[in-house]
Amino acid sequence: MLKRSKEYWIQWTKAAGVRAVKTVAQTFVATIGTAAVLQDVNWTLVLSASVLSGIISLATSIAGIPEVAVTDETEAEKQEE
Repeated sequence: MLKRSKEYWIQWTKAAGVRAVKTVAQTFVATIGTAAVLQDVNWTLVLSASVLSGIISLATSIAGIPEVAVTDETEAEKQEE
């Protein structure tokens, strides 16, 4: 198993959190915008779609976040295994 430093996980958590919040906000605005055109905002739909998009964003971040660089120390640990 690949070991990561504490600093890596702190950076990853911050980056994944920022991405998730941005995704939730974008989904929220898009869903309201679409519903407003239809003149009927279903708040349950808006909130559930927004929360789901945040969960999906976090799940996608598990595959890797380009903003969080793997340090040389982590690469050395990876090669030792």
